[in-house]
Amino acid sequence: MRTYKIADVCFGLEAVYDRIYDLYKDYAFEGEPEFVIATAEDDIEFEREKSRREREIEGLRTKEFEAPYLETLAAYRKLAVKMTEYNTFLFHGSVIAVDGQAYLFTAKSGTGKSTHTRLWRQLLGERAVMVNDDKPLLKVTDSGVTVYGTPYNGKHDLGCNMSAPLKAICIIERGEQNSIESITSAAAYEMLLQQVYRPGDPAALARTLGLIDLACKHISLYRLKANMDISAAELAFGTMSK
Repeated sequence: MRTYKIADVCFGLEAVYDRIYDLYKDYAFEGEPEFVIATAEDDIEFEREKSRREREIEGLRTKEFEAPYLETLAAYRKLAVKMTEYNTFLFHGSVIAVDGQAYLFTAKSGTGKSTHTRLWRQLLGERAVMVNDDKPLLKVTDSGVTVYGTPYNGKHDLGCNMSAPLKAICIIERGEQNSIESITSAAAYEMLLQQVYRPGDPAALARTLGLIDLACKHISLYRLKANMDISAAELAFGTMSK
């Protein structure tokens, strides 16, 4: 077993393959684990079948993934469920921190989350730091929301082991003209629910839904229509950072 610390929680990890230990190396931690995540061949097979079903639904050609990669998915799924007990949930989005405050961009697949945060880095230079480009963790307390980097940084591997207070979540849509508006939690809820990891365990799901509701009370919510030009980043940052 090896120990790691993510989102201020120390846990143990027991894996079948060594690949996952390399993935988690930046989060290694010497401490007493609060719980242990263990993966087995059955978990890997579950991820394989899930991948096949999803590709069939989307009309994509069947693709066989290697077992060590599938194990990384199985481990994170288990970790995401356990983290709900620590007021923390998994969200699908691209997070960038500027001057110590984080901004999370989410959207339907292929809309341009990563492209937009790249424009922020181009616009703001060293002031902007990528927290996570795919699957960050969000911890919610009565005082606010903190976003954490994780080993799951997306295909471009953009992110690091850091945390920052989350100032806003922005839903991105494609548009010929750039525009941004503040929206209510009710208007954002459908997309937030799509992008959060929804555990199959009823208790963990209930905790997740409660955390979404509480998070919306602490952060600003926006909808951005963007043409993926640098001007979209200028508009978004100028509005959301106020």
